[in-house]
Amino acid sequence: MAKKTYIKAITEGIDIALAEDPKTLVFGEDVGKNGGVFRATNGLQEKYGKDRVFSTPLAESGILGLSIGLAVTGWRPVPEIQFSGFIFEALDSIVSQMSRIRFQYNGTKNAPITIRTPYGGGTHTAELHADNFENFVIGVPGLRVVTPSSAYDAKGLIISAIENNDPVVFLENLRLYRSVKGEVPDDKYTVPLDKANVVQEGSDVTIIAYGGEVSEAQKAAKKLAKDNISAEIIDLRSLYPLDTDTIFESIKKTHHVVIVQEAQKQAGVGAEVASAISEGAIMYLDAPITRVAAPNSVYPFPQAENVWIPASKDIEDAVREVVNY
Repeated sequence: MAKKTYIKAITEGIDIALAEDPKTLVFGEDVGKNGGVFRATNGLQEKYGKDRVFSTPLAESGILGLSIGLAVTGWRPVPEIQFSGFIFEALDSIVSQMSRIRFQYNGTKNAPITIRTPYGGGTHTAELHADNFENFVIGVPGLRVVTPSSAYDAKGLIISAIENNDPVVFLENLRLYRSVKGEVPDDKYTVPLDKANVVQEGSDVTIIAYGGEVSEAQKAAKKLAKDNISAEIIDLRSLYPLDTDTIFESIKKTHHVVIVQEAQKQAGVGAEVASAISEGAIMYLDAPITRVAAPNSVYPFPQAENVWIPASKDIEDAVREVVNY
C-alpha cells in the first residue's frame, strides 16, 4: 500500500464512485476544470467529461436545490460546498427538503446526496472559511454526518457516503488535507458510516475526539504515557448518528472520559456525547465528564487562531485533572 494524503484519498474515493456508477455526478464551485479550490476533484472532469463533473455558479442554494431534483429522479449527486461557512445559503435545502424525502414519500424515494465541504481552522484562512458548523446539522433527523481523521478513513468513508441512500454531510477537515498521510489501498474498500474507531487502546482514560483533534489527542497521549497514564482514543467519525456502543464499552474499562472538539463548547458535538454518556454510562465514571473545546466566541482572525483552537497541551491538562480527581 502506498502512503497518500488525506485529500488524495478523497479524490480516489470519488474517482471509484464515478467509475462504478454512471448516475454519480460531481459538481460545485470550480470543481470542474480547476479541480476545486483545494484540487479534491483534480483530473476528474478530464476523465469523466463535463456532463458528470462540472462547475456551477457561485450559488450554494442552487447547488443543493439541483442536488435534490437530481436525487429524486434517479441520480446520485456529490455536490461540494466550497467552505462549510457557506452552507447557510443552502440550509433550507438540507433541513427542510432532502432530509425529509424518504419520510415524505413513505420510503418510495431516497435522497442519495453526499454534500462534501471542508471545515476547521489552522490554515490562516479568511473570515467564514474556518468555522466549525457541524452543530447546525447533527440535530437534523434524516441526515448522516461524518468526518474522517485519517487518509484511510477518508477514502473508505467517501465511498460509503456516496453509495448510501440517505443524504450525508461529509465534513473534510481543512488542516488535514495535506498534513496527514497514511497507507491507503489502491482498490475499492469501504468504512462504515455509523461506527466510531478506537484509534488507540488504553486503560486509564477515554479521550473522544473527531477531525483534526484526533491527532492532537494522540500527541497528548504520548506525553501522558511517560507518566504511566494510559489513554484510549476514540475517533467518532460519525457525528450523527453517534456510535454510543463503542463509547460506553471504553468508559466501562477506563472509568474516566475527556471529550474534545475544535468547535466552540456551546451546543456542540461534545455536549451531545456528554449527554449520551450521562444517560447510558454515568455509573461507570469515577470523575466528572470533562470537555475540551474552543472558547464561546466568534472564530478569531488568523493571527490568533492557534491560541483559540484546542491543542494537545489542553487535552493533556484535562486528562491529568480527570485521572487525579
